[in-house]
Amino acid sequence: MSAAQQTAVRAVRSPAVDRNADRHPDRPGRPRPSAPASSAPSPRLRVVRAPAQTRTRVPFVLTCMSLLAASLLGALVLNTSMAKGEYERFALQSRLAESAQVQQQIATELRTAESSAQLATAASALGMVPTTHGAYLRLADGAVLGDPVPAGAAG
Repeated sequence: MSAAQQTAVRAVRSPAVDRNADRHPDRPGRPRPSAPASSAPSPRLRVVRAPAQTRTRVPFVLTCMSLLAASLLGALVLNTSMAKGEYERFALQSRLAESAQVQQQIATELRTAESSAQLATAASALGMVPTTHGAYLRLADGAVLGDPVPAGAAG
């Protein structure tokens, strides 16, 4: 038994009168407060169990550290993927601007080639001659309207 348990047991077994009364006979003993006569006296001191072995904090600390490391790693991966996405977006945006420039250049070339002066120059280069007499074909009944004359024969 430990010293605390022995003291607790002695306190439970002690009489209602102070134990120092027989050591010092000239001093009267002090009576202890007693419980009601109908019930058994309750001890002032009681035996207390030793505290249970406390758990070690190592698993908790390791869990917290691994959770922190995992969240930092996740933030790093997320940041890296976001940066990669930004580079891809910039490349696509540059490509889109370049394509828009090419489209605008082609549209300008088409408008130039469609002009009357360019069409006449291109026709002359192919050996075509302009006509002075026009003839039209009505598709509903197949009738030829006007005076069709070959272009080289008229002029």
